[in-house]
Amino acid sequence: MKLLIVEDDRAFAAAMRAELETLSHDVTVAGTGPDALAAVEAGDFDAVVLDSMIPLLDGPTVVQRLRARGHRLPVLMLTALGHASDKVGGLEAGADDYVVKPAPAIEIDARLRALIRARGWRDDVVETLRAADITLQPAQHRAWRGERPLVLSNLEFKLLAELVRHAGGFVTRAMLIERVWGYDFEPATNIVDVQIRALRRKLTADGEDDPIVTKRGVGYSLRA
Repeated sequence: MKLLIVEDDRAFAAAMRAELETLSHDVTVAGTGPDALAAVEAGDFDAVVLDSMIPLLDGPTVVQRLRARGHRLPVLMLTALGHASDKVGGLEAGADDYVVKPAPAIEIDARLRALIRARGWRDDVVETLRAADITLQPAQHRAWRGERPLVLSNLEFKLLAELVRHAGGFVTRAMLIERVWGYDFEPATNIVDVQIRALRRKLTADGEDDPIVTKRGVGYSLRA
């Protein structure tokens, strides 16, 4: 893969670059938010490994600007241990996954490969998906609750699409991890729970009832 690492700690970035290059990746390093944006515009990267705390523009802001410019390449956010706000902020801005620093290169490699596999997710042959008052148009990446347009990140849209497809039944965490994130393993994070919470907030932003049912030990269901 052709990877962009955005990390202002030069020693950490150099070590990560060396480890990822031993796994046959082509790695470029940027040290600031503006440098990251410029690199993505100028390069042809398969994925970005982005530290949440970088100079001039922080990680979530970089992701938000990339998504606003139409860049859909996978972004793996690096967060500090225990900084839940970094994780939530990065995911809500449009990052695809997060990993706590320091993470071994083999884990970063596995997560990036899973994210790229997940990019094979396609449902644009389906014109419209509906469940109760929720409507999705996958090809246009558009969604509504009733008449209200929903502004969703890529992950939120994919997650909602899976829930709509299985409306009235339960979808397990393992199913969501495989179909939305592309993982063939169970990550040691609460990424599904974080993303469900973010999606709930957007679905109920105008005071509507929560359409997502959580059943402990089973999974999630969208009311049909």
